[in-house]
Amino acid sequence: ETVSSGQTRAALESFQRALDAGDLQGLLDVLAPEIVLISDGGGVKQAAPRPITGAGKVARFILGGIVKAQVALTGEPTVVNGNPALLLHVNGEIDGVMTIQVEDARITGLYYVRNPRKLTRIASETPLTLR
Repeated sequence: ETVSSGQTRAALESFQRALDAGDLQGLLDVLAPEIVLISDGGGVKQAAPRPITGAGKVARFILGGIVKAQVALTGEPTVVNGNPALLLHVNGEIDGVMTIQVEDARITGLYYVRNPRKLTRIASETPLTLR
């Protein structure tokens, strides 16, 4: 079953609002019970060593990380490989990109790329040229 990009965008917006507000219940409402979070730090930035499963664990991991690090985390909608995603900033600096998988209007998968080597093109606009 394919999910409309509108449904994906709506889930991403709900996720971003909850993230920006530090709203645990808001995150739990948009995360599917069986969600899986995978993060990639490329050995350069800190990331979860293995996938985190379950809405409660994922929500606490995300919000707990923000509280523990005492940082301002903000999300900005973007598009990665044609899919809605969030460009995450920590204290104003680009920290990573989070892409999501949505089923039945809830997020079933989060993939958080923090590996700087994979983010080199994110910060720069790629000019399109006509040949």
